[in-house]
Amino acid sequence: MGFCWSGECGNRPCWEGHYMPCRAGWVGPTVLLCIYGFCSMMRPIEPFLTEFLTGTYKNLTTEQVTKQVYPVWTYSSLVLLIPVLLVTDFLRYKPVIILQGLAYVTTFLLLLVGSGVHSAQLALFSYSIAMAADVAYFSYIYIMVHARYYQRVTSYVNGAILLGYAVGASLAQLLVSVGGVSLYCLALVTLVSVSMALITSFFLPMPKTSLILNKTYSEQQGDSGEDVQETESQDHYSRVKNVMAAKHVGSMFRELISDCKKCYSSAAVLFFCIWLATGRCGFYQVANYIQILWVYIQPHNFTGYNGGVDAISTLSGAAATVAVGHISLEWSVWGELILGGFTLLLSGAVFLMDLTDNIWISYMCYILFKTIYMQLTTICIFQIAKALNRKRYALVFGMNCFVGTVLRSVLTAIVINTKSLQLTITSQFFIYASYFAATSLLFTIRGVYTVLRMKWPAAANQAAGATNLPEDSSL
Repeated sequence: MGFCWSGECGNRPCWEGHYMPCRAGWVGPTVLLCIYGFCSMMRPIEPFLTEFLTGTYKNLTTEQVTKQVYPVWTYSSLVLLIPVLLVTDFLRYKPVIILQGLAYVTTFLLLLVGSGVHSAQLALFSYSIAMAADVAYFSYIYIMVHARYYQRVTSYVNGAILLGYAVGASLAQLLVSVGGVSLYCLALVTLVSVSMALITSFFLPMPKTSLILNKTYSEQQGDSGEDVQETESQDHYSRVKNVMAAKHVGSMFRELISDCKKCYSSAAVLFFCIWLATGRCGFYQVANYIQILWVYIQPHNFTGYNGGVDAISTLSGAAATVAVGHISLEWSVWGELILGGFTLLLSGAVFLMDLTDNIWISYMCYILFKTIYMQLTTICIFQIAKALNRKRYALVFGMNCFVGTVLRSVLTAIVINTKSLQLTITSQFFIYASYFAATSLLFTIRGVYTVLRMKWPAAANQAAGATNLPEDSSL
């Protein structure tokens, strides 16, 4: 039997002339995305990025890194997400993934050859372009495979991403602790890895159509096709074409607004999206500034085991992510309650990281924090994907990223960039822990309510249509 890379096998012959089951169609795109995700995330310099910027290589101060460099990623992501979201489906995903690879390469080139605050800020701006393009990466796979494989494919792709980061962190720790390799060499290895990811992106199969915009545009072309053919004047043809393009843009925005209303009218989709947005905000705030906290706890040896901790936390997160792909559970009933309970664990881990003055306890709490977050994120992603029509993946995932980035921007502006507060790093982490505690309370209350509605015999029939997650695309 042949092997299909297009993701569209089923009732037609593949390139070897064999008729193939749908199962074969998900293998090729998934393998390529896993390779891309692994290489793009294998970045050994990241566990030591704070030391790289504040050490002899770049000579920035800790305050410059905290208040001038790292916030650039947050604020620029807020500006870039909407434009990237709007062009992702129009360009049919693959070009945006290639753009992401180029942005990663640019980021680490700037870190290697640049100097000063402005160069570091430009590198973080390029990095934010890559992060904004995640909407294309995570939506692409759902365009190329059948809905029955969403849970499994999501777990494999996320597992490959986490494995790549774990390998990068492990390699960084070994090279620094055992080999005595400089951080500059780690940055060079990172550049090679993301360059391989860029090369891989060119081999991804191109989706046949633009799922959000193609239908509207095709209909408009059909309506005006006869007029264009009957027109002999080139000027008239240009005017017709411009009017048609203007109508197309207007229809695009009207359809996007209509799609948003339809997607978020489902309580099941809405609450999984809320967790993705709020969880993303809290996770990146903790992950971005955890190295600063470790500097505070252990000033004279703060990078000693950063790579090892990142490796262990990411490997455990990858294992948990893959395991989720094989768990059978009534997520429509228990999902929100599970999110609430595990988010409380996230809050507890951040509280303990903030309160302890023992670097090893802080390390263990961060491992627990990252493992749980990755697992919950995977649950939310494949549950949302199961409930949506294919053409709305990029829209919903992009909106989730945008809302999460808005929350991060607000939190960063208040906690870090408000001059009147001047909060210490421990005070900042206390706020992050409280943020997760509030999120946990919301989802626990909602989860208890959902379980009572779905399991209470008298209310079972009333709740069936309101909160069930469909097995196949329906919105």
